[in-house]
Amino acid sequence: MKNTIKIFLLLAVVAQFSCVKDPFKEFEEGDWNNERSILNIKFENQVGAAEIVRDGDNTGTITVGINVDAVPDFSNIALSNLVLSYDAASSVKVGEALNFENASNSAVITVTSPTGMKRDYTVIAEPFTETILGTYAISNLVVWGGTGPEYGGGAVLAMTDKPWVWPENGGPAAEMDNTITLELTGFTDAGNSFGTIVNNAGADGAYADFQYVLDPPTNVNGFYRKIPAGEGQWERNYATGMVTFTFADGTTTQGVFVESSTTVDLGFDQTKTVDNQAFQFELNGTDDWEKIYSDYDKFVRKPRTFWIDLKRQ
Repeated sequence: MKNTIKIFLLLAVVAQFSCVKDPFKEFEEGDWNNERSILNIKFENQVGAAEIVRDGDNTGTITVGINVDAVPDFSNIALSNLVLSYDAASSVKVGEALNFENASNSAVITVTSPTGMKRDYTVIAEPFTETILGTYAISNLVVWGGTGPEYGGGAVLAMTDKPWVWPENGGPAAEMDNTITLELTGFTDAGNSFGTIVNNAGADGAYADFQYVLDPPTNVNGFYRKIPAGEGQWERNYATGMVTFTFADGTTTQGVFVESSTTVDLGFDQTKTVDNQAFQFELNGTDDWEKIYSDYDKFVRKPRTFWIDLKRQ
């Protein structure tokens, strides 16, 4: 009797497991997967990252910037990278091109899920021109600095307004006849523009050596030599707005390009107006309450922000 019961139970277990669905079958067949999304996309001569928006179940919008200086027209813009949701298919493959030469600068990419569901992405190509290219004259070197600005210790000062704190020859005034030329080389995989920068010494053949000459004499090139003397490299990150300058020895500095007619609010009733263009650099000085109100404090101890004012030629 016991053996009969054991056989019966064994048969029941076998029958039960024979009715269980294969847990991987549905996954392998893809019957569960309705995903039809573009996760990442990049075109040749694209600037910055694409903005991808799913407008609804069946539609989406993608906005990309295309460097108009690098393409003859918008009729043949090749797709260089495309990442889709798992096992989805696209109507446009990497290496193929879209035609954006129309009134709306747009084209459509259709993405199909493994189950056959579709989403139409409208891709909008916005013409982009790199704004920092060209040749500029240096028109001023300006510092916002000082300990305790809430107590009147801060000021916005042109370096050349304080000639007695710099060397008679080779101080900031040496930069006033310099020109800066930025040329475009290309774009990184991340969509950052990059190129060469040439800081021409001008008629005097000299670059500033930023040495504070009063007591105590201090080398402050670390604060103010932000653009290479001679030739270097630049790269502009459109996600952060930062421009990185690379010197011949591999060291780097970072600042932002400020467009004309911009007023920067510094707080403490202080402002800086950029009449034409400028590169703006944030500095990391140290409060020195014993030197508050002095030129030494503003230029050496607690410089806060530095502008290289420019005028496009």
